[in-house]
Formats: sequence, C-alpha cells, structure tokens
Amino acid sequence: MFSTRLIRPWNQRRHNIRQNKSLVVNLNSTTPITTIDPRYLSFSIDISVLAGGFWWEGSKGTQCGLGTQRVEPLNLQQDKLDLLVKALGSAYVRVGGSEADKVRYFTSTPPSTNSNSPSNRNSPANRNSDALIITQEMWHQLHDFCQRNDLDLMFTMKYGLFERRQQGTWQATEVKKLLEYSQAHGQNIDICELGNELNAYWAFHGLTSQPSARNLAKDYDTFIRCVRQCSPDSKVAGPGSAFWPRIGEAIKPLSNISAPFLGYLEEHLDIVDWHYYPFQSSRSPVKTRAATIKNILSPSSLMDYERYSKQLEKLRDQYQPRAQLWTGETGSAQCGGQAKLSDRFVSCFWWADQLGRGAKIGQKVMIRQSLIGGDYALINRQTLKPNPDYWVSWLWGKLMGERVFDVQSNDPFVQIYCHSAKKEGKCTLLIINMSANPKILHCNGFGSKKRRFEITADSLTSKKIRINGLKPKFKNGKVKLSDFPKLSKLDLVSPYSINFWCFTV
Repeated sequence: MFSTRLIRPWNQRRHNIRQNKSLVVNLNSTTPITTIDPRYLSFSIDISVLAGGFWWEGSKGTQCGLGTQRVEPLNLQQDKLDLLVKALGSAYVRVGGSEADKVRYFTSTPPSTNSNSPSNRNSPANRNSDALIITQEMWHQLHDFCQRNDLDLMFTMKYGLFERRQQGTWQATEVKKLLEYSQAHGQNIDICELGNELNAYWAFHGLTSQPSARNLAKDYDTFIRCVRQCSPDSKVAGPGSAFWPRIGEAIKPLSNISAPFLGYLEEHLDIVDWHYYPFQSSRSPVKTRAATIKNILSPSSLMDYERYSKQLEKLRDQYQPRAQLWTGETGSAQCGGQAKLSDRFVSCFWWADQLGRGAKIGQKVMIRQSLIGGDYALINRQTLKPNPDYWVSWLWGKLMGERVFDVQSNDPFVQIYCHSAKKEGKCTLLIINMSANPKILHCNGFGSKKRRFEITADSLTSKKIRINGLKPKFKNGKVKLSDFPKLSKLDLVSPYSINFWCFTV
C-alpha cells in the first residue's frame, strides 16, 4: 500500500539515507545527444471547451468518447488566464479533440434542411443537431489570445467522414474557405492536421466510420495539397494516432493503421505526431492501466511511452524522414483525467518524467492535454487556479534548455535527465524521486552547483505544492525564481520530490 503522507522526522530520514545506496550521476560529455523545439512544452485547448461542447467536468462516464455534460464556451479574454499562460513562456497551443470532426466553421455553407440530400445525409450537422459552431468571434478571439501570449496555433481541421463508402473522396471545401479567410485577415495557423485520432474513429463514431489506411492516405494527400496551396507557410502534422498503455494502437487490423497510412501517403508531412495517455480514468469504458497512485509511481508504467515513441520513430525514418516527431496530445489519464489524482501532487511525477524522457528520445514537442478544463488541466477552469502540474511546467520552462545530454540513473525509482540551461555555460539536472526514501546524489562532471529547486507537498494527494518549502504565488502579476529561498548545498534528494539542480559547467 502507498501512504499518501510524506512528512517524516529528520532522524528517520537520516536512518533511511544510511540504508539506501548513494546514487552517482556522471556527465561524460557536453555534446548534446539531441535538441528540442524552443516551444517544446506546449498545451492544448480542447475544441469542446473552446466552443462549448460536451466535456468531462461533472461527467460520470462517456458518450462516444466525450463527456456527458455540456459546458459554456471558454472566455479567452480573461486577464488572469493571460497571466498564467504568459508565465509558462512561448508555446504551441493545439485546438483539437474529439468534437473537432463535428464542428461547423462560420465560413462553411450551412447544411441543407433536406436530410435526404446525398451530400448531407451523413454530415455531422444532420447526425448531431447539437454540432458545435466555431463562430467568427471565437475565431478572432483565439488568434488574439495567441498573439497576446506568444502562442503558435496548431489547429485540427474537420475530417468528418463517418461512412466508409465516402472515405477516400474527402472534399477540402470547408478547410479551403477557413484557410483563405485566415490568410485574408493575417491570422497564422502554424500547424494544420486533419481529423482527431483517425485510428480511433470506430470508438468515437461507430465501427462503420473507421477509415482504412489506404483511403485515409488519399484524403490526407488532398488535405496536404490544399494546405500547401491556401496557406503555404503552415506546416502539416499527422496522423495523430491514439496509442493505449500496454496495447499500443489497440485492435488489429481495425485501428492499427499508422504504419500502412505512412506507407501509402504520397505527399510529405512536416510532423509525424501521436497521442498517448499512460493511464485511464474511472470514466473510461476500457482500462488497460487504471490511474491509481500505485500505477502512477511505478517505473514500469513509464516504459510504454518510450516503446511506442521508438516504434513511431522507425516508421518516420522509413516513410517521412524529413518530418519531426511530436507528441501531439498527452495527459495523465484518458477521459478527462482522474478526479483527486490528476489534479494533485502525485500527477507531477509522470509529467516530469515524460517531459524528460520525451526530450531524451527525440520528441521535438510535447503537447499537454489540457491547458484548461478537466481533471488533467494545468489550470482549473472554474477557479483559474494552477494545479500542481502547472508548477512543474513553470520550472521546466525557466530552467530546461534546448540541448539534451546523456545521463543515466541506476535506481528505477529515481529518474534523471539533463539539459542545457537557458543561459550559456550552464546546465540543469532534473531528478524525480518516486520513492518514499530520501537519496544522496553525487554529481560528477557538472561543474559548480548554483541553485536547487525542489517540489514537494504534504501528501501525494495534496492540491498544493511547495517549491523550496514555500507555496508559489503570483506577486504583482509575476512569480520569479528569486521568490524562493535557497536550499542548503547538501546532495539530498527528498522522498517523493521533483528537483531541478542548476550547475555552471
């Protein structure tokens, strides 16, 4: 059993240190093994939250991959939201999600009222009278939000073919109109993708909706040519396949389509991306790894991410060698996150590890689901208060640079990653202690240790965290590294803690 309480008398901690082997970390070379995008740590705003669709808060279960409660459209014109987003630094913001394939754009021609018309019989508007609408006002506010907060927009365009006989003949009319409108108004869509989790259409829209890899490739080729013509500065990402913990792309051959899709594709992609959640919430109808404290703190739970990433990397190298590899959507637990875990301190451990692990194995960008909304959000939608994962993200943005160095840990419960710092001549060591025992860490080859920042909490299920013993707070609209007291220069790694150690190399 895992105890959620973390407080220990110091004499007990000293005894535990004597019982545990010291860890040694060597930095043998300052030649980076890879680099990441300057906007590596990025996030999403689900289109259901943006436009007021079906969402997870208050939902006990799911309906076709969606929550059961409808929410009000997100107000992007909130000063506090801007403040919190600005503090995270430059990023990509992805607007996508399950309802991206049911949405109607303000530039689109309204569907005919004749439901028997062949062109409208299977349209999302007729299949779902509550289909979302991205209004002109929403679209302009989204671009203003991006401009104010130094965000590059990644937008999921509607695929929306729910009958197999239509697939392979996708028409670009709606996408073309939206791209042309955006170009005319000086609105940048930095990355375009077609459809949300196209290998999981069977789960969202029914078995007969699942496109074959060959037909999907035909439609994606049409999409890519449309983007290149109408918005030549935009990049194209795909296929955004969903991978499940333990089982990968799930049902073969129905949803195991990433490899043949990339093989059939004639046009080139700028980004090969995929979606991954290491756990499933209690809302999820299928659980291959439930979101529990034990699972979140298990080193073996972290390995699937690396395994699937390497699978995609091989496919990218074979079929799209010029494309970058991105994690296009990730969160702690599928179906909105797990209540009282995804928004608590324990969630910080998988998130810190996946940031470090993803960078080390070649992912150029990591897009977190979500910025706001759901139990897995960085920011609580109702209160606009940061959840614990927000502060991991904030410290990462302040301390972890673009160059990634090779370091190893010989303790599976202590994961260690190293990057250059934001300033030249410095590096930062990320140390994640997922055990109940303190550790002594000896660092060789890193130079002089300057500062340490340690995230801890009173318990694993705490809503509040501390950085160097203090609860982080915005003062006069800002929070700074200098707000936190200096820790002593002991080589101590506290139990259940996430640490950033800064060195001058």
